[in-house]
Amino acid sequence: MKRTFKTLVAGTVLIAMAGVTFAQSVGKPEDNVRWRQSAYHVKAWSMARIKTNIDGTYNKDQVIQAANVIQAIANSGMGALYQPGTDKGKGWKETRVKAELFTDKEGVGKVAMAFNKEANEMAKVAAGGDAAAVKAQFGKLGEACKGCHEKFRKEE
Repeated sequence: MKRTFKTLVAGTVLIAMAGVTFAQSVGKPEDNVRWRQSAYHVKAWSMARIKTNIDGTYNKDQVIQAANVIQAIANSGMGALYQPGTDKGKGWKETRVKAELFTDKEGVGKVAMAFNKEANEMAKVAAGGDAAAVKAQFGKLGEACKGCHEKFRKEE
């Protein structure tokens, strides 16, 4: 009985691991490009919402909503959308990713970790409602975004 249970558990774990592997390569290359472009557009909109609140009349609820969207994107596992073959091609428009993104794993890891850290912190700071703290964290989040843009994104 114990052996059968262990075999069942081991088999289930292996199937789950295989499912994770397959889930990482969902869709055609152009789907992956389009999905990541869509996520970055939503992120840009959310950044603009925070900026508008910092520069104008501050609305805590809007800032929290936008920060939570950015945090969700940061923690979504979007790295899976950078599959081989997605360094070129078109989603909604021609991809602007540089080929170096696919070869500089250490550099990509650094910018991804920085973005995740600052996005998670942005959500925490936004929840506190302090406009000055949000402004300071927004600057850090913007720098994290810029780090990736400068290294891994072609200009239009």
